Amino acid sequence: MHTLRTIFVLGAAAAGCFAQQWEFGAEGGGSLPTTVPVTAPGGSATAGFKPGAAFGAYLGQNLYNHVSGEIHYGYIMSDLRVKSGAVEATFSGQSHVLYYGVVLHTGGRQARTQAFVSIGGGMRIFRGTGTEAAYQPLSQYAYLTKTQTLKPMGSIGVGVKAALSARLFLRAEVCDYITPFPTQVITPAVNATFGGKILHDFTPMVGLSFAL
Repeated sequence: MHTLRTIFVLGAAAAGCFAQQWEFGAEGGGSLPTTVPVTAPGGSATAGFKPGAAFGAYLGQNLYNHVSGEIHYGYIMSDLRVKSGAVEATFSGQSHVLYYGVVLHTGGRQARTQAFVSIGGGMRIFRGTGTEAAYQPLSQYAYLTKTQTLKPMGSIGVGVKAALSARLFLRAEVCDYITPFPTQVITPAVNATFGGKILHDFTPMVGLSFAL
């Protein structure tokens, strides 16, 4: 009987430790993407995406005191844009990100406050969702299209996490989502040239997470 009681206690303790290894979170914030310069006969412009809202969720596993891993999904309101001076052409759009990140953090798993950096990789789907028209302003520079494309993505982030209770945490971070510029969605015009091939999307996010 004593042996069975000991096994039960040890098993419950192990289950508690295992539960503390997993963490689920949801967060929201904004997208601040960079643009690329566009040159064409007779002028210049910029092409890219408008700033928009961003939402996400993640599942993390805390196996070590200073290293954890997280899988992230994010939805970003990514309207397409071409701008030259005071003239701007826009087109409704959205994107989805899915990636895995390795997180290095200060303090152990029991620390109430942790600063962290993350690096990861995955993919991003860009979608133009607007209604195409026969004439589009600034079409001498680029076409904003109703299509979608999948791009490989790298992610670099920094942030801080603070415990609100034993299982509830407040988290704030800024990530840079790095992809090849999606020329299938924002397509250069025949005589136009894009001056950049990489898109950076700086995404500040704040959210809550729960230890499972």
